[in-house]
Amino acid sequence: MNASEATRTTPQHEALKAIDLLVSFALERRLIEPLDEDYSRNLLLELFGFSEPFMGDEALERLEGPQPALDVLIDYGFGIGLIPENTDTYRDLLDAKIMGNLMARPSEVIREFERLEAAQGIEAATERFYQLSIDSNYIRMDRVNKNVYWEHESEYGTIEMTINLSKPEKSPKEIAMAKLLPPPVYPKCQLCRENVGYAGRVNHPARQNLRAIPLALNGEPWLFQYSPYVYYNEHCIVFHHNHVPMKLTKDSLRRLLAFVNLYPHYFIGSNADLPIVGGSILTHDHFQGGRHTFPIQNAPKEAVFTHSDYSGVSVSIVKWPMSVLRLTGQDSGVLLELADMIYESWKQYSDPEVDILAFSEENGEKIPHNTVTPIVHRTPDGSYEMDLVLRNNRTSEEYPAGIFHPHEEMHHIKKENIGLIEVMGLAILPGRLKEELDLTSDILAGDSDLYDAMMDQKDHALKLHQPWIEQLIAKFGTERSKEEAWKLVQSEVGSIFVEILGHAGVYKRTQAGKEAFHRFVSHIGCVQAH
Repeated sequence: MNASEATRTTPQHEALKAIDLLVSFALERRLIEPLDEDYSRNLLLELFGFSEPFMGDEALERLEGPQPALDVLIDYGFGIGLIPENTDTYRDLLDAKIMGNLMARPSEVIREFERLEAAQGIEAATERFYQLSIDSNYIRMDRVNKNVYWEHESEYGTIEMTINLSKPEKSPKEIAMAKLLPPPVYPKCQLCRENVGYAGRVNHPARQNLRAIPLALNGEPWLFQYSPYVYYNEHCIVFHHNHVPMKLTKDSLRRLLAFVNLYPHYFIGSNADLPIVGGSILTHDHFQGGRHTFPIQNAPKEAVFTHSDYSGVSVSIVKWPMSVLRLTGQDSGVLLELADMIYESWKQYSDPEVDILAFSEENGEKIPHNTVTPIVHRTPDGSYEMDLVLRNNRTSEEYPAGIFHPHEEMHHIKKENIGLIEVMGLAILPGRLKEELDLTSDILAGDSDLYDAMMDQKDHALKLHQPWIEQLIAKFGTERSKEEAWKLVQSEVGSIFVEILGHAGVYKRTQAGKEAFHRFVSHIGCVQAH
């Protein structure tokens, strides 16, 4: 098809125009260099079956982001059979393919990062790389911006609340198709370095627009990239060069400290390495970091301790719903030795009075239950600060999902693991809650028909919230404005999240719990400072 034919057919005309808009956007945002302009345009013309570029005489508007032009091209691509179905999953596969044609090769991106770091410092390098990840549509800001966000004032300070809407949901057909596919062989998981440039498939996202920066932690090869569904500013993932399982060791703690030497403007942390209290991907060793101050970092110290063997490092119990020991010191080597001693002691420690058992036995095998969620950042004066959040993954008849896990009465709000980000005070709530909480606020604003429907229909969207909604009505009535009702619901959900963090805390915020926490601190040889 030539360009003159295309101008007589609106979809083709609009698709050609979208290609030119995207090439102009890529040039402006420095995804490509001026010498790459014709090459990049030709790649897109080939992809969509055109032999000549846009010849229209109308002025092209300037794009603020790639999505409007991408939507035009993906619609056109569906029309000509480039994707079999017009679903989010298939649209995303084509989206990444388009943007992958408008990006520098990985080696060029890495060279630019290293040049910027050498000339202007690491902050300038990460700022540029983050913006590149947004402009290339690897970070889907159009979806991230749909997340619902609010703050909740609690006795532990300001807690951050989000309802996550950024991850696309698969259709039932796609889920069924994915189940029929064999287990992945390549890439082995979504964190593997081989994802860079990978075309994706129905059960694995496309990554042609992904780039990763190599870095050395303790002389080992690791890589640095951003999360496509950023939960906070510059949300990054640091992952091992090889597909090796997560295992929290002294080396892990050493790597965290090494990272904040290289990236002192970022925090970094690791999910725990056991099921229930661990992260969602335990098959590939990785950390998460970024440029964000979390609520836990602002939490005050309740009691400060020292240890005679580790001079210059303080140990504090933090006022937080979970059980946090904060290590602070100028010497990262001494801090590492103390952190490792605490971690190794905790792995062996039991206190049956407060349900903490380090091991259980299953078929003659010793099953470990104690681990930590470690978090590291640098303080304004350059000191190192490491939070060790004590975790235990035991289950019981009463709490089959986990004794130190959201309890069943909280599952209508959240039943997933409490991972690193939530440990730090940023709630990531399931997308279903956007509509469910909105409907709940309608009931509190007087929608009696909706309340009756919830009571009468077994499959009603609010049925799982019914006991909670009845409590809210008894407490607050149903005569508020919609705006007041929505704020009230947000506040109540914030309180539930704080309670969920308390469920995940191994030492409860009771007198008995505080005494038990002090027993452990005494057990490791720490003495309270006066």
